[in-house]
Amino acid sequence: MNEQDHAEWVAIQALGWLAANDEVMPVFLSATGADAGDLRERATDPAFLVSVLDFLMQDDAWVMAFCDAQGLTYDRPMRARQALPGGQDMHWT
Repeated sequence: MNEQDHAEWVAIQALGWLAANDEVMPVFLSATGADAGDLRERATDPAFLVSVLDFLMQDDAWVMAFCDAQGLTYDRPMRARQALPGGQDMHWT
């Protein structure tokens, strides 16, 4: 599995974690304007997966809970985000 495929896998796992979390999922839906149908349709869209990881990384507790549940290191969501198209760090200078 190449880095982008692994990054997509991490993001899809994050989406699943969000969907199973009754407290965080409504916040995600509200923040993105998405609904359950959108989640199914866009679950393989790399741009949407970047937004999933961006949302997850807004709260260290969410990152830690997700990573603990998946057996991942705490930096893995950030590295996954960077490996997806459009997920590279912005350089403003």
